[in-house]
Amino acid sequence: MTNGTMTTELDAALEKHRTELTGYCYRMLGSSFEAEDAVQDTLVRAWRSYEKFEGRSSLRSWLYRIATNVCLDMLTAGNKRARPMDLTDSTPLAQAALSPRPDHTWLEPMPDARVLPSTADPAEAAVAKESVRLAFMAALQQLPPKQRAVLILREVLAWKASEVAELLGTTVASVNSALQRARATLAERADHGDDAAVSDPLDEEQQKLLERYVAAFEGYDMTALTALLHEDAIMTMPPFDLWLSGPSDITGFMTTLGAACANSRLVPVQANGLPAFAHYKPDEEAGGYAPWAVQVLEISDGRITGFHCFLDTKRWFPLFDLPLRLEAEADEVE
Repeated sequence: MTNGTMTTELDAALEKHRTELTGYCYRMLGSSFEAEDAVQDTLVRAWRSYEKFEGRSSLRSWLYRIATNVCLDMLTAGNKRARPMDLTDSTPLAQAALSPRPDHTWLEPMPDARVLPSTADPAEAAVAKESVRLAFMAALQQLPPKQRAVLILREVLAWKASEVAELLGTTVASVNSALQRARATLAERADHGDDAAVSDPLDEEQQKLLERYVAAFEGYDMTALTALLHEDAIMTMPPFDLWLSGPSDITGFMTTLGAACANSRLVPVQANGLPAFAHYKPDEEAGGYAPWAVQVLEISDGRITGFHCFLDTKRWFPLFDLPLRLEAEADEVE
C-alpha cells in the first residue's frame, strides 16, 4: 500500500467522525465557529500524531480524547456563553434599548446537519436533538468544563463511566462524582425553554402552528401572532442584551422598533433541534429582500414559548448555506 493510499484512507477515516465531533465540541463550547475550529484542530492533531496511535483504544475514543483536550484548553479563559435572559432581567417595552455585547458573550445557533449524525435509532436521534436545544446548551455553559465533558459523554453519548475515566485520565469514582454534581446544577436551573417539546418529525399540530406563524409574521398580523404566543413567551435578539416577555411587549416591539420587518419573508431551516427560519426583510434601496436574522423557535402545548432572533447575518447565513439576498417575486414587482 502506497503512502498516498494510506493518507487518503486516514483522511477518510478521520473525516467520518467530523459531524459527531462537531456536535461534541459545540456542546462543550457553545459556539458554532469555535466548535468547527476545535474539530479542525482535533483532526490536524490526529493526522500529525497518527503514527503514535497504538490502537489501545478505538480511533473514535482517541479522537474524543484529543477533542476534549482541545476544548478544555479553549475554555481556560473561563468565558461562559449565555442567552440574554441569563444575563439581565426582562425589559419592559417602554424601556427597550438595543445595547450590543461582544460576540463571545452569546450562545450561538447551529445548523442541525453540522452536529447531528444520521442514525437509524429514533431514541438516539431524539437525545441528540434535545441535547443541542438552546435551553440545554445554556445550562451546559454553567457547568465547570470537566463536569460539562463528563455530563455530555455520559448522558448524551452514553459512554460508560470507565470509558470517561480513561479519556479524562481519572477514576470512575471521580467521574461519578462529577456527573452527580453536574446533574444537581442542571436540576437547580429553572430555565426558559426547558419545556420545549418538538416531535421529530413535526406532528400535524406543530406543523400547522408553524404555518400559522409564517402567515402571521409575513403578513405582520399582530392579532394572529398574539394568538400563537404563550402568555410567558420570550423574544431575544443577540447581539443585543434586550429580551422581552409576553405577547404584548413582543408585538409592541415589532410594531415600533421592529416595524421595518413588515412584509418580510421566512425560509425554513433546521437549527438546534428546533424549528427555525431565515428571516429576510424588504430591501428598500436595492429591492428584493436582505438577510436580517436566523429565528429559532421554541414551542410547547400548541404555542410558541421562545422566539430567538440571531442578527449577525454575515456570519449565520453562510453557516446555514443561505443566500445573502432574495429577489422579489414577479407578482410583487408588477
